[in-house]
Amino acid sequence: MERRSFLQGAALGAGLAVSGSAGAAVNAPPPPLPGTRPADPADLPLVTDPGERRGEMLYRSFGRTGEKISAIGMGGFHLGKSAVTDAEATRLMHEGIDRGITFMDNCWDYNEGRSEERMGIALEQDGYRNKVFLMSKMDGRTKQEAMKQIDQSLRRLRTDRIDLVQHHEILRYDDPDRVFAEGGAMEAFQEAKKAGKLRYIGFTGHKDPRIHLQMLEVAAERGFHFDSVQMPLNVMDAHFRSFGHLVLPYLVQNGIAALGMKTFGDGVILKSDAPIKPIEYLHFSLNLPTSVVITGIQNQRDLDQAFEAVKTFAPMDKAKVAELLSRSRPYALEGKYELFKTSATFDGTAKNAAWLGEDVPGVKKLAPTME
Repeated sequence: MERRSFLQGAALGAGLAVSGSAGAAVNAPPPPLPGTRPADPADLPLVTDPGERRGEMLYRSFGRTGEKISAIGMGGFHLGKSAVTDAEATRLMHEGIDRGITFMDNCWDYNEGRSEERMGIALEQDGYRNKVFLMSKMDGRTKQEAMKQIDQSLRRLRTDRIDLVQHHEILRYDDPDRVFAEGGAMEAFQEAKKAGKLRYIGFTGHKDPRIHLQMLEVAAERGFHFDSVQMPLNVMDAHFRSFGHLVLPYLVQNGIAALGMKTFGDGVILKSDAPIKPIEYLHFSLNLPTSVVITGIQNQRDLDQAFEAVKTFAPMDKAKVAELLSRSRPYALEGKYELFKTSATFDGTAKNAAWLGEDVPGVKKLAPTME
């Protein structure tokens, strides 16, 4: 609604309240707010093709690019944790790739760069780099900051190209405007693509699906088509501020690769003690039309569990999805276990605003002096 129409509607409402009886004005129930909670949690886009099975892995299309990637991706954050040694991180990556994982997730800010450095070392050995589809994410909102981060990631990852680079943590409603502004991060991404430093462009976020829609709307207004969008997709999300309900249908309709994350919410969702097995969490995410489900793998158990989920996965119909979601519903309605939506726990760029960079010159020129 345009602001003028909204104000006219508000004025009309105020006039009716004044002209009506005092009792009616006081006792009338407020008009309902537009709903964001789905009437039917199971009314989701569901996968129609589980993917091409080769060995222990399924492979799915990466949007409309023609690329095929593994249905399970290896999360870079967990590989960079201090609880994992350098040698064990390399071993897990090599075994995962040998068994069929091709999608490797990472980010410029993960573990102060250690995640990218470890992945770079592992991929440099024995030709592993050429066996994977490598992704990383950048926090910078300005062209200058984003380009600096891209170049640093290339050095850490020991490669001359990153297959997919994504704008990281689109959490705020002003993030899309900052990314697409003159002198914004999108200019750096497009220049890097022309220079062969990256191949595809996407964005990520975990806070609110309406912010994802804002990013997609701003892109569409400028004639830009994202190759991928990364977002939380899990058995809790279907009930609360749902990316699966609000964003996923648009991605499917427009041939944009959906990258699922936060299947377990870094273990927080498992603390709900919902009567759901860990492998069922993975099955639910694989049952959505995701190109890849990115999961944290920091030990052999995690790795084996991911492959077991792929081995035992069979597409579920709506009735089976509804039954699974009925078990998660009592734990999901308030977002208590999706801390990435309801707290600042996972908001790295909120805690480290310098990662975003300063305002672009145009903003600095226009901005008033703040006292």
